[in-house]
Amino acid sequence: MLPTSARLLVVDVVLTTRRMILRRFTRDDLELVVELDSDPEVKRYIDNCAPVDRAEVEEILDWWIGYPERGMPNYGFYAAIERSSGEFIGWFHLRPGEHSGPDEPEIGYRLRHAAWGKGYGTEGSRALIDWAFESLGATRVNAQTMAVNDASRRVMVKAGLRFVRTFHAEWPVRIPGDEQGDVEYAITRDEWEAARAEG
Repeated sequence: MLPTSARLLVVDVVLTTRRMILRRFTRDDLELVVELDSDPEVKRYIDNCAPVDRAEVEEILDWWIGYPERGMPNYGFYAAIERSSGEFIGWFHLRPGEHSGPDEPEIGYRLRHAAWGKGYGTEGSRALIDWAFESLGATRVNAQTMAVNDASRRVMVKAGLRFVRTFHAEWPVRIPGDEQGDVEYAITRDEWEAARAEG
């Protein structure tokens, strides 16, 4: 029998890239998400490596699964499956930001440490940006991270986003470097179209 991460239904698949399949989450993915969140390196800029609360992860997974039912069928969180191995390597999201409308979605991702430095973050982000503009009517796509998270900032630039601002938000967990704030990167439809015209 194929591992949970490799059992795919056509209806579950949202996007495919050169090396990944992005699909909807199911409740069978709980152990995969718990394992991902149990890696201190993965959670360094999220909650300063706090221990994983399995019940909380289960609630979050249910919330992800219910995204289409909340009136946004094309937005949500997607499991990233490596096409060559069928392995779960993390997740991506495309969803309206906290203070944005549905035409200004935010992208984000969380990947297994073993998948870092291989271009998966850039590949998935570019695919979601293209999908947002080509098919979902987006006028602007943005992403946010801590100012000190240089790796994520590089991915944002490689994905075609440009630096917009630094801001300071109140987060429930203090993380070293959070005094430098968070940063937002974005691309507008006009900028995306111009970049595609340039080839």
